Amino acid sequence: MGVFKAAAIQMRSGTSPERNAVDMERLAREAAAQGATYVQTPEMTGALVRDKDAKQAIFTSEDKDVVVARARQLARELGIYFHIGSTAILRADGKLANRALLIAPDGKTLASYDKIHMFDVDLDNGESWRESSAYEAGTEAGVVDLAGTTLGFAICYDLRFPQLFRTEALGGAAVLSVPAAFTRQTGEAHWHVLLRARAIENGAFVIAAAQGGLHEDGRETYGHSLIVDPWGRILAEADHDEPAVIVAEIDPAQSAAARAKIPNLKNARDFSLRRFEAEPASLRGAAS
Repeated sequence: MGVFKAAAIQMRSGTSPERNAVDMERLAREAAAQGATYVQTPEMTGALVRDKDAKQAIFTSEDKDVVVARARQLARELGIYFHIGSTAILRADGKLANRALLIAPDGKTLASYDKIHMFDVDLDNGESWRESSAYEAGTEAGVVDLAGTTLGFAICYDLRFPQLFRTEALGGAAVLSVPAAFTRQTGEAHWHVLLRARAIENGAFVIAAAQGGLHEDGRETYGHSLIVDPWGRILAEADHDEPAVIVAEIDPAQSAAARAKIPNLKNARDFSLRRFEAEPASLRGAAS
């Protein structure tokens, strides 16, 4: 692929996978019309649903999923790599996975990744999330070769775990993906700085398609989809929370150049941690 155009699709997914598939198709066609040959959608493209019982009723297996089927069709028709940032997939064991899928231009799945880090947090505005109550965490990081470069996978909350991205960068990834549904509160605080940090510390492009706005299930997400270059510069941004498409040129040679200037991947060293014991209080008192 060499130099190529990448697109990040910003969505406001509701509770109906069928309606979300229609919205996804419209935005994907817009991205392809702008010359994108790699198109990424946000986390939970298929549906954003808070109620656990409703999740079980809505979501299905990968081979029956309407969003996956539509993505396969679009990849073939448009001749693109279609990256479903994530959608909920019912596994054979009856558990749900928060799963990313990369679909090749022939419509076949090239790679998949199940989100490793579950968003189990209590925010100071009263929001409380327990992703692990509905989803089974993944256990494997993943990278995949796309003619001319290598892509690494992550999903949303994974962004706060730099060791995942470092592992993928050491595995050859020059492009890192972070499709997300960041809450408005956490997005306003940390979205930009964390994405730029992951790009800088790994000398890699970062592509992050986001959910944005007030959703049917009541949550509010931050939007601001971003594409960042290996030097930490923002190449494209949806500077709002409305549905949108952003496109930027990805030149894998820029990753190699950044890593040559700042060879921190090569210069990393193993080390141990030493804990220094504090001076006993009795000795401190005697010295005074």
